[in-house]
Parts: sequence; C-alpha cells; structure tokens
Amino acid sequence: MNSSSLPNDADTLKALLAQRDAELAMMKLLVEKLKLQIARFRRDKFGASAERLNQLQQLELLVEELETGRSSIAAEAGDAPLVPATEPDSTEPRRLPVRKPLPDHLPRETVTHAAACGCQTCGGALRLVGEDVSEMLELIPERFKVIRHVRPKYACVKCQTLTQAPAPSRPIARGLAGPGLLAHVLISKYCDHLPLYRQSEIYARDGVDLERSTLADWVGGAARLLDPLAAALRRHVLAAEKLHADDTPVPVLAPGNGQTRTARLWVYVRDERPMAGLAPPAVWFQYTPDRKGEHPQAHLKDFRGILQADGYAGFDALYQQGLVSEAACWAHARRKFFDLHTATGSPLAQEALRRIGELYAIEKHIRGRPPDERQRVRQANALPKLNDLKQWMEATLAATSSKTPLGQAIRYALGRWPALLRYADDGRVEIDNNAAEREIRAVAVGRKNWLFAGSDAGGERAATMYSLIGSAKLNGLDPMAYLRHVLEHIAEHPINRIDELLPWNLAAQLSSTHQEHRLAA
Repeated sequence: MNSSSLPNDADTLKALLAQRDAELAMMKLLVEKLKLQIARFRRDKFGASAERLNQLQQLELLVEELETGRSSIAAEAGDAPLVPATEPDSTEPRRLPVRKPLPDHLPRETVTHAAACGCQTCGGALRLVGEDVSEMLELIPERFKVIRHVRPKYACVKCQTLTQAPAPSRPIARGLAGPGLLAHVLISKYCDHLPLYRQSEIYARDGVDLERSTLADWVGGAARLLDPLAAALRRHVLAAEKLHADDTPVPVLAPGNGQTRTARLWVYVRDERPMAGLAPPAVWFQYTPDRKGEHPQAHLKDFRGILQADGYAGFDALYQQGLVSEAACWAHARRKFFDLHTATGSPLAQEALRRIGELYAIEKHIRGRPPDERQRVRQANALPKLNDLKQWMEATLAATSSKTPLGQAIRYALGRWPALLRYADDGRVEIDNNAAEREIRAVAVGRKNWLFAGSDAGGERAATMYSLIGSAKLNGLDPMAYLRHVLEHIAEHPINRIDELLPWNLAAQLSSTHQEHRLAA
C-alpha cells in the first residue's frame, strides 16, 4: 500500500496501524513456533541424549556445515555429543590417547619369534638376556556346529523288549535350532536390532541356508515358550509401590493395503535402587494396537501405588479412582523450555532451565539414599526452590501471552504442579521419568532398523522379548547368556516354579558359569 492510497482520516490510520501490528504479532508468533518445530526436529534427528545448551549450539554449527556441504557427519541418536571440527590450538600440548590394557579374562595364545641361532656379527653362541612382549587383539568368528544326538536301542535277550534313552528336549518341539542358536537369533533381533532377513544373509555366508520364514517361526515359538516367564515379570513389576510408565509408537503393517498403522508399546519399570531398595529391578512391556486409555488402565488394574509418567490423559482414570497417585516428570517440563531456548535464545527460558538445573543438582547428592533421607534433604533444599520457581512462573506468565511457546511451557508446568511437587514430599519418587525413557530407547533404536512390525502378534512377541532382555540388563546379566540358559531349561521346568528363571534368581549361577567358561578358555 503506497502513501497516496492511504486515507487522510486519523482514526482510520490508527485502525490500519493497529491491524498491521496485530498481523506482525501473529507472524512473529508463527515464526517462533516454526523455529521451535525445526529445533525439535533437529534435536530428535541429530541430538545427543543429554540436553545441554552448549551441545545444541555445537549441533547448530554442525547442521550449518552439513547444509553447505563443507563437512560429512555420521552420527546416530544417543551417541556421544557432537563436537564441531575446529583448528587445534598450537599453544596447548597434544594429548595422546591412552591405550587400556586388554582384559585379563581373555584367552592368551603365545607365539614366540625365535632369533637366529648364532650372532649375525661374529657367529658366536647366543644366551637369553630378556624378552619383549606385545599383545594384539584378534577375533575368532563364531562357527556353526551340528550336535548329533544318538540314542542306541537295546533289546532284551529274553523278552525282546526294546530299551532306549528318552529323546532330549528341544526349545521348540521338532525344531532344528539349539538353545544357543535360538538365543543368538533373539538377541540379534531385539537387542542388536538386526532384522531377520539380514540375519539370514549373514548365516548364508557361513554356508547355512536359513530362510527368513524359518527364523520367524523360531522367534514365534520361543516367544510362546517364554510367555510364562514374562507373566512372572509382570507380577513382580506390579507388586511395586512405585512404577515408571511410558509408551512409544510402533508402525505395524496393515494387512491388505501394504501400508502401516501406528500401534504402541507400553513400558512399566520397577527400579528401587535410587532409593536404596532391595527389590530387583525389572521392566515389563505390553503391546496394544492403538493408544486408547483403556489399555494402560487394563495393564495397571491390579497396581496400587505411585505412577510416574508424562501427562497422557489415559492415566487420568487411574488417578481419579484414588488407587494410584500421580507423580509427574520434571524432564518433560524442562524439555519445553529447552526447545524454546534452542529455537529463540529466550533469556526467560534460560532462567527456567537454570532454576530446574538447581533441582537436579540436589538429586546428585541423594541418589541411592534411603527414602526418609531423600525426603528430608528435598524438604530442606528443593522445596524452597520449587516455591520460588512457581512464583517466578506465575509472575512471568502474567506478563506473557499464554499462546506463546513460553506461555505454553509455563502453563504445562503450573497445570501439573501438584504432581511435579510430589517427589519433594515422598522419598520413593524420582525427580523425573528417565527410568522408563531409558527402556523405551531400545525400541526407538530398533524401530529405525526393522522399520515396522509385521502384525499385532509380532508386536506382542516384541513386548515379551524386550521385557526379558531389558530385565536381564537391569540386573547386570549378559542377555545372551541369560536367554540361552532359560531356553535350555524352560521346556522341562515346573510352571509353578517359573520364578526361579527370573534374571535375579539366576545371577549367581550365570556368573559362576561365565567364570568357568573364562578359565576353560
């Protein structure tokens, strides 16, 4: 609009200016929201698991270099923080890497390199005066082997009655796979995130043709065999006084149209170690075809205690019944301010991050302490900071539009304030829900490799395997050794003693067996 077309009336001009200011404000709000979305996308795609401001600033430099084609970056989500390439400072001495000694438990093979029989200078005899020893790490590839089970038949010389030893049990009836191979397939798929078709190609390089469909049958058979053990895990997890819960999307192939639909994997974690609890840690996964609130309500119908989770409305029915108490997650509240500061450099968002960081600093000193001590320290040190933070948020919100990202972040925290405050009143509760998010991470990494589940049954199998593998890891066990042992014994194990095969009940036995294997090697 040029000046000649503007009206001469002052009131009309004021109205036009007001309209323009409103449009500019809306555009500015839109730009902020778009920046925020871009920052979230970049963090999800490139960012490290630790959300520190300087790391994200480094990430922005890397992304800029990537966009201009000046560097090549290859990093996966969850790896160490990305650091931009910079010119070395010539004033600082270069730090040489320190080589760690090779583990003592590895078998040693000695190769002696003898010198010539006589002196190369004068031909005189040689005597040993010392030796130099160096080590080289080598890999011996795994090899398939065939175990032939021979059962001789004997006939009685008098009555001709046949006598023969019973056939050894197999993890899968009439199945070809032994417990070691079956455990390897399961660990490769659900722990190392190798899809079955890739495993089939790897085995083919050793001259063993195992079709993907065969491997899929083995996985299904093993999951059915392990279902009672997953049920025992469920009973242990739900017997806790406090649980962590979370969920993550899982693409599932929709039959008939070749497309995928979005299902969910729910995770429930029992981990009392941060409060000096003696109960073994465990994780229980459940698969559902959608994210309706009825699913977590059914999963937790027998649970009585404190549930620490995000703000998903599907949990509300549990809280309203009064049988489950809600504890919110400060990591979720913090993340909204972190995204805002990343996108806009907002000093108010930075101030919120500073204040929340002070709360986390207190937690470092009381991790692993009994609940009463944790509660006492939080009441003395964290509660005053929480009250100050609430007052600061309320004052900031009063001077900020609630529609801005900053206003939305503050409203999220204030709207869940009683649940966010619960950890300060109860030493059993953590400051955040990271225990569940750590277990979900395995699904997120696997999802990038296997792309989608083939069916609802495949999702349920995944839930069983993630439960067992995750619980083995939480108890410090090698999941491969654990699954191999379980698959070797579960077929003949009494169902009423299935708890004996839970990870923590096998820890001592598997540790001694592992040590024997080391010594034998």
